[in-house]
Amino acid sequence: MPATQPDSAARFADMLAAMGTESRLQIVRLLLSAHPKGLIAGDLGAELSIPASTLSHHLDRLKREGLVTVAREGTFLRYTANTAVLSELLEFLFAECCTRTCAISPAQLTFVTPEHRS
Repeated sequence: MPATQPDSAARFADMLAAMGTESRLQIVRLLLSAHPKGLIAGDLGAELSIPASTLSHHLDRLKREGLVTVAREGTFLRYTANTAVLSELLEFLFAECCTRTCAISPAQLTFVTPEHRS
């Protein structure tokens, strides 16, 4: 769904709400760092020190909003960041500031780490 459709704001608000806890934001960041391979649920939980039942709840919420995808590998579940959806979210957030008002230069959005900020 293109970010210019009228119902985009509600869709993206739901995505931001899904990432609105420290644990879920950490999950998304960790999955992005493991992209494109992703991580097995148990490895996610161990890395972030999140109990399995709590992790399952967080992953379900992120999956419901399309922010992560899951694939079964035997008895394991492998989660990956849905970079296409995350790109849409970023495009939505930065569409106005980088085009109409130029509040943020597109070049400023391409840094990899804080040390690379201009």
